[in-house]
Amino acid sequence: MKQYIYGKNTILEALKGKKSVYAVYIQNNAKDSRIIELCKKKKVHVKIVDKSEFIKKLGNVSHQGVMAEIEEYRYYSIDEMLNDIPKEKKPLLLMLDGLEDPHNLGAILRTCDAVGVDGVIVGKNRSVGLNGTVAKVSTGAIDHVKVAQVTNLARTLEDLKKRSFWIVGCDLDQSQDYRQIDYNMPLVIVIGSEGFGISRLVKKSCDFNVVLPMVGHVTSLNASVAAAVILYQVYNSRNPL
Repeated sequence: MKQYIYGKNTILEALKGKKSVYAVYIQNNAKDSRIIELCKKKKVHVKIVDKSEFIKKLGNVSHQGVMAEIEEYRYYSIDEMLNDIPKEKKPLLLMLDGLEDPHNLGAILRTCDAVGVDGVIVGKNRSVGLNGTVAKVSTGAIDHVKVAQVTNLARTLEDLKKRSFWIVGCDLDQSQDYRQIDYNMPLVIVIGSEGFGISRLVKKSCDFNVVLPMVGHVTSLNASVAAAVILYQVYNSRNPL
Protein backbone atom coordinates (compact mmCIF):
# COMPACT_ATOMS: atom_id res chain seq x y z
CA MET A 1 0.00 0.00 0.00
CA LYS A 2 1.00 3.65 -0.46
CA GLN A 3 0.73 6.68 1.80
CA TYR A 4 1.54 10.38 1.71
CA ILE A 5 4.15 12.14 3.81
CA TYR A 6 4.95 15.84 3.92
CA GLY A 7 7.54 18.33 5.16
CA LYS A 8 11.03 19.00 3.79
CA ASN A 9 13.12 17.09 6.36
CA THR A 10 10.74 14.14 6.30
CA ILE A 11 10.99 13.77 2.54
CA LEU A 12 14.75 14.35 2.46
CA GLU A 13 15.21 11.47 4.94
CA ALA A 14 12.88 9.24 2.91
CA LEU A 15 14.85 9.98 -0.27
CA LYS A 16 18.16 9.27 1.47
CA GLY A 17 16.94 5.93 2.84
CA LYS A 18 15.87 2.62 1.35
CA LYS A 19 12.14 3.30 1.31
CA SER A 20 10.43 3.35 -2.09
CA VAL A 21 9.42 6.89 -3.04
CA TYR A 22 7.01 6.82 -5.97
CA ALA A 23 6.53 10.55 -6.60
CA VAL A 24 7.33 13.91 -5.03
CA TYR A 25 4.90 16.82 -5.30
CA ILE A 26 6.26 20.36 -4.95
CA GLN A 27 4.05 23.43 -4.72
CA ASN A 28 4.66 25.76 -7.66
CA ASN A 29 5.91 28.62 -5.46
CA ALA A 30 8.04 26.52 -3.08
CA LYS A 31 10.72 24.75 -5.10
CA ASP A 32 13.50 23.09 -3.09
CA SER A 33 16.76 22.40 -4.94
CA ARG A 34 17.97 19.75 -2.43
CA ILE A 35 14.85 17.66 -2.88
CA ILE A 36 14.83 18.08 -6.66
CA GLU A 37 18.50 17.03 -6.92
CA LEU A 38 17.90 13.94 -4.77
CA CYS A 39 14.88 13.03 -6.87
CA LYS A 40 16.99 13.26 -10.03
CA LYS A 41 19.68 11.08 -8.46
CA LYS A 42 17.17 8.42 -7.39
CA LYS A 43 15.04 8.79 -10.54
CA VAL A 44 11.93 9.80 -8.61
CA HIS A 45 9.28 11.63 -10.60
CA VAL A 46 8.73 15.26 -9.49
CA LYS A 47 5.36 16.93 -10.04
CA ILE A 48 4.92 20.69 -9.72
CA VAL A 49 1.37 21.31 -8.51
CA ASP A 50 -0.71 24.10 -7.01
CA LYS A 51 -2.01 24.43 -3.45
CA SER A 52 -5.30 22.67 -4.20
CA GLU A 53 -3.50 19.38 -4.82
CA PHE A 54 -2.03 19.47 -1.31
CA ILE A 55 -5.41 20.21 0.27
CA LYS A 56 -7.01 17.36 -1.70
CA LYS A 57 -4.41 14.79 -0.63
CA LEU A 58 -3.44 16.00 2.87
CA GLY A 59 -6.14 18.30 4.14
CA ASN A 60 -5.21 21.41 6.10
CA VAL A 61 -1.71 20.65 7.41
CA SER A 62 1.59 22.54 7.50
CA HIS A 63 3.25 20.76 4.57
CA GLN A 64 6.04 23.29 3.69
CA GLY A 65 5.07 23.04 0.04
CA VAL A 66 6.27 19.47 -0.49
CA MET A 67 4.77 15.99 -0.15
CA ALA A 68 5.63 12.52 -1.40
CA GLU A 69 3.86 9.29 -2.22
CA ILE A 70 5.78 6.45 -0.59
CA GLU A 71 5.43 2.81 0.33
CA GLU A 72 3.50 2.42 3.57
CA TYR A 73 5.58 2.45 6.76
CA ARG A 74 6.15 -1.10 7.94
CA TYR A 75 5.94 -2.45 11.46
CA TYR A 76 8.57 -4.83 12.81
CA SER A 77 8.03 -7.94 14.88
CA ILE A 78 9.42 -8.07 18.41
CA ASP A 79 11.88 -10.75 17.29
CA GLU A 80 13.14 -8.58 14.42
CA MET A 81 13.61 -5.73 16.85
CA LEU A 82 15.54 -7.83 19.37
CA ASN A 83 17.67 -9.62 16.78
CA ASP A 84 19.01 -6.29 15.50
CA ILE A 85 20.31 -5.17 18.91
CA PRO A 86 24.12 -5.44 19.07
CA LYS A 87 25.26 -8.13 21.53
CA GLU A 88 27.41 -5.67 23.49
CA LYS A 89 24.53 -3.21 24.01
CA LYS A 90 22.09 -3.21 26.95
CA PRO A 91 18.68 -3.39 25.24
CA LEU A 92 16.29 -0.47 25.64
CA LEU A 93 12.70 -0.58 24.41
CA LEU A 94 9.88 1.89 24.86
CA MET A 95 6.23 0.84 25.12
CA LEU A 96 3.44 3.37 24.53
CA ASP A 97 0.17 2.33 26.15
CA GLY A 98 -2.81 3.95 24.44
CA LEU A 99 -1.00 6.95 22.97
CA GLU A 100 -3.38 8.63 20.50
CA ASP A 101 -1.76 11.93 19.50
CA PRO A 102 0.41 11.63 16.36
CA HIS A 103 2.37 14.75 17.39
CA ASN A 104 3.39 13.01 20.62
CA LEU A 105 4.42 9.85 18.80
CA GLY A 106 6.48 11.84 16.30
CA ALA A 107 8.26 13.74 19.08
CA ILE A 108 8.90 10.49 20.97
CA LEU A 109 10.43 8.83 17.90
CA ARG A 110 12.73 11.82 17.54
CA THR A 111 13.94 11.38 21.14
CA CYS A 112 14.27 7.61 20.69
CA ASP A 113 16.57 8.13 17.73
CA ALA A 114 18.62 10.65 19.70
CA VAL A 115 19.26 8.37 22.70
CA GLY A 116 19.56 5.05 20.85
CA VAL A 117 16.32 3.30 21.78
CA ASP A 118 16.23 -0.12 20.10
CA GLY A 119 12.52 -0.13 19.36
CA VAL A 120 9.10 1.27 20.19
CA ILE A 121 6.07 -0.92 20.90
CA VAL A 122 2.52 0.33 20.34
CA GLY A 123 -0.88 -1.35 20.51
CA LYS A 124 -3.01 -2.16 17.48
CA ASN A 125 -6.19 -0.85 19.09
CA ARG A 126 -6.91 2.66 20.35
CA SER A 127 -3.37 3.82 19.56
CA VAL A 128 -1.91 6.10 16.93
CA GLY A 129 -0.06 4.41 14.07
CA LEU A 130 2.67 5.48 11.69
CA ASN A 131 1.25 8.18 9.44
CA GLY A 132 2.23 11.39 7.67
CA THR A 133 1.84 13.60 10.74
CA VAL A 134 4.04 11.28 12.83
CA ALA A 135 6.64 11.32 10.05
CA LYS A 136 6.58 15.13 9.82
CA VAL A 137 6.95 15.70 13.58
CA SER A 138 9.69 13.07 13.86
CA THR A 139 11.75 15.01 11.24
CA GLY A 140 12.89 11.74 9.68
CA ALA A 141 13.41 9.67 12.84
CA ILE A 142 10.51 7.45 11.74
CA ASP A 143 12.90 5.99 9.14
CA HIS A 144 15.47 5.01 11.78
CA VAL A 145 13.50 3.78 14.81
CA LYS A 146 11.85 0.36 14.62
CA VAL A 147 8.20 0.25 15.67
CA ALA A 148 6.29 -2.92 16.55
CA GLN A 149 2.50 -3.03 16.67
CA VAL A 150 1.08 -5.75 18.96
CA THR A 151 -2.42 -6.88 19.88
CA ASN A 152 -1.77 -7.42 23.60
CA LEU A 153 0.65 -5.11 25.42
CA ALA A 154 0.52 -6.96 28.77
CA ARG A 155 1.26 -10.33 27.16
CA THR A 156 4.13 -8.76 25.21
CA LEU A 157 5.63 -7.47 28.47
CA GLU A 158 5.35 -10.90 30.08
CA ASP A 159 7.13 -12.44 27.08
CA LEU A 160 9.89 -9.83 27.34
CA LYS A 161 10.30 -10.52 31.04
CA LYS A 162 11.01 -14.14 30.15
CA ARG A 163 13.82 -12.77 27.97
CA SER A 164 15.38 -11.03 31.00
CA PHE A 165 13.86 -7.57 30.48
CA TRP A 166 12.87 -5.40 33.43
CA ILE A 167 9.79 -3.23 33.08
CA VAL A 168 9.72 0.37 34.33
CA GLY A 169 6.37 2.18 34.20
CA CYS A 170 5.85 5.91 34.47
CA ASP A 171 3.02 5.88 36.99
CA LEU A 172 2.14 7.44 40.35
CA ASP A 173 1.05 4.20 42.06
CA GLN A 174 3.70 2.88 44.51
CA SER A 175 6.32 4.86 42.64
CA GLN A 176 9.78 6.18 43.35
CA ASP A 177 11.71 9.13 41.97
CA TYR A 178 12.87 8.32 38.42
CA ARG A 179 16.43 9.24 39.43
CA GLN A 180 16.62 6.42 42.00
CA ILE A 181 16.55 3.57 39.50
CA ASP A 182 19.68 1.87 38.15
CA TYR A 183 18.87 1.55 34.46
CA ASN A 184 21.86 -0.65 33.62
CA MET A 185 19.86 -3.72 32.63
CA PRO A 186 17.69 -4.81 29.68
CA LEU A 187 14.77 -2.39 29.94
CA VAL A 188 11.30 -1.62 28.71
CA ILE A 189 10.12 1.88 29.66
CA VAL A 190 6.31 2.17 29.64
CA ILE A 191 4.57 5.50 29.01
CA GLY A 192 0.79 5.71 29.34
CA SER A 193 -1.83 7.56 27.34
CA GLU A 194 -2.33 11.32 27.45
CA GLY A 195 -5.55 11.13 29.45
CA PHE A 196 -5.62 7.81 31.30
CA GLY A 197 -2.03 6.78 31.98
CA ILE A 198 -0.99 3.13 32.03
CA SER A 199 -3.78 0.57 31.81
CA ARG A 200 -4.43 -1.82 34.69
CA LEU A 201 -3.11 -5.01 33.07
CA VAL A 202 0.02 -3.33 31.75
CA LYS A 203 0.63 -1.79 35.18
CA LYS A 204 0.55 -5.27 36.76
CA SER A 205 3.47 -6.31 34.55
CA CYS A 206 5.71 -3.44 35.68
CA ASP A 207 8.59 -4.28 38.02
CA PHE A 208 9.10 -0.64 39.04
CA ASN A 209 7.00 2.49 38.84
CA VAL A 210 8.73 5.86 38.61
CA VAL A 211 7.46 9.41 38.93
CA LEU A 212 8.86 12.73 37.79
CA PRO A 213 8.83 15.17 40.73
CA MET A 214 6.78 18.30 40.06
CA VAL A 215 6.73 21.46 42.17
CA GLY A 216 4.40 23.58 40.04
CA HIS A 217 0.63 23.78 39.75
CA VAL A 218 0.00 21.25 36.95
CA THR A 219 -0.26 17.57 37.85
CA SER A 220 1.23 15.89 34.80
CA LEU A 221 3.57 16.35 31.85
CA ASN A 222 2.92 15.81 28.17
CA ALA A 223 3.62 12.15 27.26
CA SER A 224 6.44 13.06 24.87
CA VAL A 225 8.11 15.27 27.48
CA ALA A 226 7.88 12.59 30.18
CA ALA A 227 9.32 10.01 27.78
CA ALA A 228 12.21 12.32 26.88
CA VAL A 229 13.10 13.02 30.53
CA ILE A 230 13.15 9.34 31.47
CA LEU A 231 14.98 8.20 28.34
CA TYR A 232 17.71 10.76 28.91
CA GLN A 233 17.98 9.58 32.51
CA VAL A 234 18.55 6.05 31.15
CA TYR A 235 21.18 7.46 28.81
CA ASN A 236 22.83 9.32 31.67
CA SER A 237 22.83 6.22 33.88
CA ARG A 238 24.43 4.15 31.15
CA ASN A 239 26.84 6.82 29.92
CA PRO A 240 28.01 8.79 32.97
CA LEU A 241 30.39 11.71 32.51
